[in-house]
Amino acid sequence: MRVNVVYASREPNRAAVVLEAMAVNAMTVTVAQKSKELFGLLANRSCELLLMGQRLVDEDGVSMVKTLRSRGPTKQLPIIALVEHAEQPASAPAANSRPAYASYFLKAQPSPAIAAPGSRGASLRLEFFQAGADECLSLNWDAAECIARIKAVLRRTQVNASEELIKMGPIELNLTSYTLHVAGKRVNLTSKELDLLYVFLSSSNRVLSRPYLIERVWGYNYFGSPRTVDVHVRRLREKLGSAAKYITTIPCVGYKLVPPGTEMRR
Repeated sequence: MRVNVVYASREPNRAAVVLEAMAVNAMTVTVAQKSKELFGLLANRSCELLLMGQRLVDEDGVSMVKTLRSRGPTKQLPIIALVEHAEQPASAPAANSRPAYASYFLKAQPSPAIAAPGSRGASLRLEFFQAGADECLSLNWDAAECIARIKAVLRRTQVNASEELIKMGPIELNLTSYTLHVAGKRVNLTSKELDLLYVFLSSSNRVLSRPYLIERVWGYNYFGSPRTVDVHVRRLREKLGSAAKYITTIPCVGYKLVPPGTEMRR
């Protein structure tokens, strides 16, 4: 199942390497450059992770994180900040590796003034953490490490059940092993067919348009034909056997899953 990510940034192209790595790792990213766009995406889309840049066109990234953390619907949303540049932690030099004059020089210098909280003099990464971010990455870090840290945040913030099942009539979808049983018999589906079935089961009695299914299963950046949905639904129905009757075609719109015992309403 792909993870839907929203990336909020004034200059999203600067993070192209990280975004491409996320796509390879089953993460679908859609971009918001203004605060209004961001709020619209969070309100109307299925978003499992927010990647926040230093700035949007009309808002500072740190301020936006604070705002989101103060709002009910986004208080628990995983947020990862992505800054322009941050140094990796470096090991301290050995004590005897300093020049002889180093001790005198260090003693002679006045203590640096401590930057006021929230000022640009303070660490930007620290500001993001204080605002409520779950992690802070940097564009100059290795993409593989960024992906590993993103996955770690998802593991920490997602609810993990030992055996998470979705049942509807004879259909039983195990989200832990991502396997399907129909009337007690194992049914082998492709990853896209499993994703499609999950969307149907989690949105029963709702009319789902082809564009909506494309976004949920193939991602926001998919530019293929919407008829791809019809092909996959047909194959899914064939494998579901008698349970295929629950997936109803809505002419000129898309599909609707009607649970057993539920009257068909359009």
